[in-house]
Amino acid sequence: MTDPFLALGLPASADLTDDDVRAAWRRIAATTHPDRDDGGDPARFAAAGAAYAALRTAWDRGEVRAELRRGAGAGASAAPPRPRAGLLALRVAATAAVCAGAFAAAGWAPASIGVTAGALTWLAATARHDLRPRRWLPPRARRER
Repeated sequence: MTDPFLALGLPASADLTDDDVRAAWRRIAATTHPDRDDGGDPARFAAAGAAYAALRTAWDRGEVRAELRRGAGAGASAAPPRPRAGLLALRVAATAAVCAGAFAAAGWAPASIGVTAGALTWLAATARHDLRPRRWLPPRARRER
């Protein structure tokens, strides 16, 4: 993966704002646009456009930083992280204990059903990290999927 931060001349820091990325993109686009009188630099313009698309939002910048760290630290041939079955089993057991406790204390009351719904929502939100990791996709590919 090429570094989109380098393509825009930005540091890969967490405190970048959307305006910083937009300003860097506009600065490079103004000097390299193919419609300029001197012809610009179409290759650099395209690389900067792709970098801007990858870094447009704070979430996208975080994803790219994580991917760059994973690629730099682990190397290209590193195996993907394994699922954490033990942690998943612990989460399921905690959810079952909360649900059983709610029904033991209140019976089939709306409060116990609400507690159960909350516990199951928590399980769904946190257990996905314990399952097989998703393959990283660049932001544009995520939108087209």
